[in-house]
Amino acid sequence: MADLILASSSPRRRELLAQLGLVFDIYSPDIDESVQTGESAAHYVERLACAKAEAVQRQYPDAVVIAADTSLGLDGQILGKPESKQHAFEIWGKISGRTHDVFSGVCVRTKDQICSIVVRTQVEFQTLSQSDMESYWATGEPLGKAGAYAIQGIAARYIPRIDGSYSNVVGLPLYETVQLLQAVKALN
Repeated sequence: MADLILASSSPRRRELLAQLGLVFDIYSPDIDESVQTGESAAHYVERLACAKAEAVQRQYPDAVVIAADTSLGLDGQILGKPESKQHAFEIWGKISGRTHDVFSGVCVRTKDQICSIVVRTQVEFQTLSQSDMESYWATGEPLGKAGAYAIQGIAARYIPRIDGSYSNVVGLPLYETVQLLQAVKALN
């Protein structure tokens, strides 16, 4: 197999990909992550995943590159990472007591092939009280997380049900990633 590169600085993606027993390097590209006017969450995450893969492919043309991006979608809005405590509380106010979508775009790219997919998981979030929000914010866990929560951490206590891929909500849908690697013949 050619060298495998994960185009991400996310420790969660690194841990998830390592679960597959793959040997890989990490290179995190710097790309513009601005949302385009009218862009859906599904289109946004796929576009960013492909842009990350392309940027890394230019640096390492003989490598197999895996890139991903994850965001939440609710009522036609993209809910990204919190920029402040107030922003986190706004996000939680929107998802509290509701079901939202978590979208991950995954792109696997070689010098000859590009394969990408968007994976959607529905996550039910319990109704959060002001006290719940204050306590969760105080943990520090919401920082840097799409939707201001980590399903694999303390936030699991607020999530009664998901419909779809758990690893997608963490940040890298493993089953689909393997399918893309097989499609570009990087895995048997």
